[in-house]
Amino acid sequence: MPPSAFNSKSLIHAIIEKGSLKQEVYRKTLDIFNTFKQVSEEFVKTNKGAMKKAPYPLPFEFNNRGTFEFQLKFGSDVLIFFMHSNVFEIPRDHAVMKSSYIREDKSRSYCGIIHIFNFLADSFRYNRTNDLGYCIGRIFVNRENHFFTEGKREIGLLYNNFSGKILDLKAIQTILHSAILYTLNFDLLTPPYENIKEITVAEIQTTLDSMSLRTGKRLGFKFQADAE
Repeated sequence: MPPSAFNSKSLIHAIIEKGSLKQEVYRKTLDIFNTFKQVSEEFVKTNKGAMKKAPYPLPFEFNNRGTFEFQLKFGSDVLIFFMHSNVFEIPRDHAVMKSSYIREDKSRSYCGIIHIFNFLADSFRYNRTNDLGYCIGRIFVNRENHFFTEGKREIGLLYNNFSGKILDLKAIQTILHSAILYTLNFDLLTPPYENIKEITVAEIQTTLDSMSLRTGKRLGFKFQADAE
């Protein structure tokens, strides 16, 4: 390609513009994620004493797993909050893309994502690597700290007004409360008989902590966004 046909100034401008946008979204999302960490850790510290009054010892722990992950363990459940390190654009067919808020400024459609996963505590305790976890919610955050949530039951219904909602401390506390409450009511169901009627000699001879038999709250059942 001849040098005259290579518009380096235009290209460099585009790289700087898109890169700066994604960096701003990333930094805003990381700030929000760190606030989630602080609120979760404070929740455990504040209520640790009350948990000691339970008739049986119950796990109640906060565990910081690094820049992009932390765990909140309570009773038989673990919530894992995971922030993706990349920035995503909301798909064109998503409902929020039809809003005037996005049409006025397309850069607002670039978001960081925080996922909330639910696992059984025993899956980690006994190293049951085949066990299943479930994404019960995710939070989309843009460079203006506007956000919306997707997920199970009230988690997905809490905040759908992307143009009008700022992810502040109160919203973070509400999301955390809803995630814990949903998890408490999301019980382990007996898997269908057809799923477990056959087992190999090797599987039955293997110790419980490394069995290849899967355990999951809805193992063998459909886990749909509109079914819980």
